[in-house]
Amino acid sequence: MNDIAQNSSLGTSTHAQRARLLSWLEAGPIDTITARRELNILMPTARIKELRERGHSIISQRISMTDEQGRTHHGIALYYLTHTGE
Repeated sequence: MNDIAQNSSLGTSTHAQRARLLSWLEAGPIDTITARRELNILMPTARIKELRERGHSIISQRISMTDEQGRTHHGIALYYLTHTGE
């Protein structure tokens, strides 16, 4: 598990999820599968939307990736933080 996921709030509130996601994005990009697995964020797209509404500039790119069971998923979002908001 990434240090960011270990050291951030473990809560399931939207606030805690946004904080974990923003911390990760400040260190580098994250994809939907990793956000679910490493950060325990079941709806990363919603948290990204909320961060954008708070002024964070986050861009997304669609990628294909293979999950832990060896299945390939197409159209997975990969998110990048270009600058922080509030």
